[in-house]
Amino acid sequence: MDLNLNIEQSILKDSARDFLKAECPKSLVREVREWEDDYPEELWHKMAEMGWMGVLIPEEYDGIGGDFLDLTILIEVMGQACLPAPFFSTVVIGGTALLLAGSKEQKKDLLPKIIAGELVVSYALIEPGNWYGFSNVNTSAVEEGDSYIISGTKLFVEYARSANYILCAARVANEGLALFLVKADNPSIKMKLFNTLSYDYQCEVVFEDVKVPKENLLSLGQPANDLLATLEERGALAKCAEMLGCMQPAFEMSLAYAKEREQFGRLIGTFQAIQHHCVNMVIDLNSARYITYLAAWKIAQGLPAAKEAAMAKSYTSAASNRVIKLGHQIHGAISYCDEHDMHLFYRKAKAASIAFGDTDHHLEKVAQHLGL
Repeated sequence: MDLNLNIEQSILKDSARDFLKAECPKSLVREVREWEDDYPEELWHKMAEMGWMGVLIPEEYDGIGGDFLDLTILIEVMGQACLPAPFFSTVVIGGTALLLAGSKEQKKDLLPKIIAGELVVSYALIEPGNWYGFSNVNTSAVEEGDSYIISGTKLFVEYARSANYILCAARVANEGLALFLVKADNPSIKMKLFNTLSYDYQCEVVFEDVKVPKENLLSLGQPANDLLATLEERGALAKCAEMLGCMQPAFEMSLAYAKEREQFGRLIGTFQAIQHHCVNMVIDLNSARYITYLAAWKIAQGLPAAKEAAMAKSYTSAASNRVIKLGHQIHGAISYCDEHDMHLFYRKAKAASIAFGDTDHHLEKVAQHLGL
């Protein structure tokens, strides 16, 4: 295993960093909090022009045909920018679900639209009483002629108001779990916007006897269980990359501040306690990066990576909180001001640390893989 980036991946990382530095400054991240729109559409379409939406999609659908390692690199850079856009739900989850379970017609129709930035997908899994996993999904889907009728409540559905389609997990009586591709403009779908820690636009989505054609059923029964497990695995790992993106600038800012801030007539970087903080940040950051990229590499190689993804999510979720808290301690009170970027990284990393399973959830999965 070689985790060094090749020439193409280095170019991808550098170009993404330069693009987002110019097009997605932290001032834009702050502005979006006050907008009626969920995300900056101009930025979204420029990202599509860069080809990012097609990084995982094969060339036969006009995509780049890259692998999960390429996607991981891209998402880490997006984490550094605190990107306020529906890339995660649309590309990582929606694109993966369509590639693995969509019909030929759905792939031919929808994947090029994702690549062009013309389609936004949301993912509706979490419910009251079912925070992680999918063993307690209570949203029901009842077969009725050539359709299914979906009823239930979903929580924390990202960018639901802007979505064209919602991937909805539901349970079909006597057949098990199912994953549906539901048109978001259905009048029987009700949405209520949440206030969130990370300023992401998330909604409570209520399905009130929503009629969905049978051809919009992506998966049912054990294949649906397998698909949802794959989405959790890849979603959790992509969130690790996002947390890495938050940790890296938090460390760099803290190190630079320790070299210039004076206290008691000395640079604070000369105090042993501050030096220990910096060393601990480096250890956590490098460890999280190694375990995340190891799992991403295995997925890119087509190897089983469920255990490694769970290891990465359990460790990186805790490590990101430690790193950014230490960054706050090094900066002191100034980093808690809204004008300072540190709290933006904390908010983004904190939200990512609990998305697709927190540390305890994934430690339990690691234990199961080890037979404990």
